[in-house]
Amino acid sequence: MSAARPQRVVVGLSGGVDSAVTAHLLKQQGHEVVGIFMKNWEDDDDSEYCSTRQDFLDAASVADVLGIEIEHVNFAADYKDRVFADFLREYQAGRTPNPDVLCNAEIKFKAFLDHAMRLGAEKIATGHYARVREREGRFELLKGLDPLKDQSYFLHRLNQAQLSKTMFPVGELPKTEVRRIAAEIGLPNAKKKDSTGICFIGERPFREFLNKYLSNQPGLIKDDRGRTLGEHVGLSFYTLGQRKGIGIGGVKEKGAPRGGGEHDAWFVARKDMAANVLYVVQGHDHSWLQSHTLSADDLSWVAGNAPPLSPCAAKTRYRQADAACSIDAADHAHLRLSFAQPQWAVTPGQSAVLYDGDICLGGGVISGAA
Repeated sequence: MSAARPQRVVVGLSGGVDSAVTAHLLKQQGHEVVGIFMKNWEDDDDSEYCSTRQDFLDAASVADVLGIEIEHVNFAADYKDRVFADFLREYQAGRTPNPDVLCNAEIKFKAFLDHAMRLGAEKIATGHYARVREREGRFELLKGLDPLKDQSYFLHRLNQAQLSKTMFPVGELPKTEVRRIAAEIGLPNAKKKDSTGICFIGERPFREFLNKYLSNQPGLIKDDRGRTLGEHVGLSFYTLGQRKGIGIGGVKEKGAPRGGGEHDAWFVARKDMAANVLYVVQGHDHSWLQSHTLSADDLSWVAGNAPPLSPCAAKTRYRQADAACSIDAADHAHLRLSFAQPQWAVTPGQSAVLYDGDICLGGGVISGAA
């Protein structure tokens, strides 16, 4: 990493190892480092699933070892208004949102950034695996160098103003090196497990959590032939491509349904919101699970304007290799992509994120696929 002039940098300390090493690396480079712990959720954080208290203790221990100040800031009201309300609206409409994308755009790189600037920061830093590159006065968002940990997908809504103020030190390193550095300098959370799941839900049972907030109407589960197989508990609780937790067994009948053998797994393939019917199909490769095109809206472009209509690559979900595609239409309102190979279980509400090699161009929220 190239040395930069010393600056006042406010680091989002989450209690995890990535943000801890981020703070250490910046301090090593001579920056004046201040830590902030963001509390984004408080509805039921006395429950067994919420780790906020432990995370803050871990973050405070890291700050102590590194010899930096740490401030505890509560963004829960912002989070509820800007992220959680949208999350519930999307689920109620039958889509599957990605709140971590919105959390980055609205909380970590907006509310947190604003707060850091009020503290006199010149830059903010987080433990995300991504990189920022400045070229001719413009800022590019690049994939993290560790392909297994790259988080640019979740950061694709960041704009020029946000990227100009942001540093991602661990984006230059493989995760194994981050763990090694943490152990070497004696960080108390060097071996702490990576957090998984949606930020405010943590490890708690997802359906049980949603049930507290959404009204749901049970309805029929049907297959691609229109046969009734059972009853769903509410369309909001299912996502396209889902295999577990559907609540039906195999259909024992001669002449198995199209797309799979008699005992093949069932997958959620379609939701008919108007009729309140959940459609499932047998077999991972069933045609109802394959899409050659998609549409997206609510677009955000890192450069500030849409990329040219040309071949590029896209991800339609985080844990996915880049898929070759062509941009058929792109502006600030609408995106249409065509894929060379069919994409599996393209899900409305998730993000379609475009790449030119290592450069993340931006993207939008998937509205439909065919």
